Amino acid sequence: MEASLGRVILLVDDYDEAYDFYHKNFFCSKIYDQTTSDGQRFLHIRFNENDHAGIWFLQADSSRQRELVGRQTGGQPTLVLYTADCHGFYQHLQDTGVTIVEPITTALNSTYFHCQDLYGNKIIVVELI
Repeated sequence: MEASLGRVILLVDDYDEAYDFYHKNFFCSKIYDQTTSDGQRFLHIRFNENDHAGIWFLQADSSRQRELVGRQTGGQPTLVLYTADCHGFYQHLQDTGVTIVEPITTALNSTYFHCQDLYGNKIIVVELI
C-alpha cells in the first residue's frame, strides 16, 4: 500500500493575513479556498504548482486553539522547506522582513537556515547539496 501527504494543518489568527505572508515570502498559491454557507472557510495552499501537498489553514476559534497559534509543535520546527537556492531564499526573506532565527549553515549534505512565520512557527529552509 502507498500513502502520500495531503495537507499539514496550521492554526492561524486570520486566513488572509496568513495567506498573504506565505504568498509574499514563500511564493505559495491557493489550492482551494471555499467558504461554506455556515461561514466555515477552507483555505489550502501549496508551495509550487506541482504540489498536491500543502498547508490547510484553520482559524483558531476557541481560547485553547488561540493559545496554540504559533506553538503547535512546542517550539520545535513546524515546516521544512526545500529549495535549490538557499542563499537566494535567505536574501529574499531578509529583504521582506521575515525573522531569521538561525543564519545560513552548511553541513555535510545541506545548506540551511531557520526562520519564523508571522505567528512564530519555526521553518527550516534547506538546500540539499
